Amino acid sequence: MSTTVVAPLSIEDAELLVATARRAAEDAGVAVSVTVLDAGGHLLAFRRDDRAVLISGETSTRKAYTALQLNAPTADLVEAVQPGGLFHTLPTALDRPLLFIAGGVPVHRDGRLIGAVGVGGGAPEQDHGFAVTAVQALA
Repeated sequence: MSTTVVAPLSIEDAELLVATARRAAEDAGVAVSVTVLDAGGHLLAFRRDDRAVLISGETSTRKAYTALQLNAPTADLVEAVQPGGLFHTLPTALDRPLLFIAGGVPVHRDGRLIGAVGVGGGAPEQDHGFAVTAVQALA
């Protein structure tokens, strides 16, 4: 019997995600906070930039949590929560409220969800780009 083992998101992977997103943001002149969660929603790495708005740390965490819970980039979910959208009535009585603003991206390995990264502090489109750049660094 053959089994497939998927390596979990390691601390080293999480640190690479944070460093890559931070570097992309700094190159763009934007101060951001970055959160990385493992597949169970546990915090693996976090960096809050003191130049970013104070709530950016909570925002990055909620973006990562949303991407993890729904296994989709938060940028793809914005329209789904608008009136008439697929998730318009989605309850948010989870451990942590979901946040449908671009900047959260799930992390996959061998086709399986192993975590998520969230970026907060810039414009939503910027945060999304920084998170995507970070995930691409793991490829």
